[in-house]
Amino acid sequence: MTESHPRRFTLLVNGREQPVTAKDDASLLDVLRNTLKLKGTRFGCGDEQCGACFVLVDGRAVASCTTPLWSVVGKAVTTVEGLGSPDSPHPLQRAFIDEQAAQCGYCTSGMLMSAAALLSRTPRPSEAEVKAALDGNLCRCGSHNRIVRAVLRASAVDR
Repeated sequence: MTESHPRRFTLLVNGREQPVTAKDDASLLDVLRNTLKLKGTRFGCGDEQCGACFVLVDGRAVASCTTPLWSVVGKAVTTVEGLGSPDSPHPLQRAFIDEQAAQCGYCTSGMLMSAAALLSRTPRPSEAEVKAALDGNLCRCGSHNRIVRAVLRASAVDR
């Protein structure tokens, strides 16, 4: 078994170049949370089954828990912190607040990222398209109906 030694990478995260030092086998989730201190991306199952760790990589929702760091070098990574800010929330974030679409909130960042990927490719999705896009995201609190309403509300906002 070969030991992986730390090396330097430069990542493009939320529109900013971020130099990091990590082992080749480090997960994107580990680097986002523990090196870059972006805590909005959650660790859920660690096996791509829950969606809590979803981020956008070149606009596509991916499970950061199993995405190796090296595979995103040269690509744009967007976390929930990169969607909007408290002063200027993304339409999805505003709609989630307006629809009270977060109960415990653990799944919310992953839901937002899956929804953002959907709206970037399908600006006016149907309810069925929203449900299909969120199929890889689990919510144990049962907020699914409010989440779907929030995504549909955000899709009606002119961006």
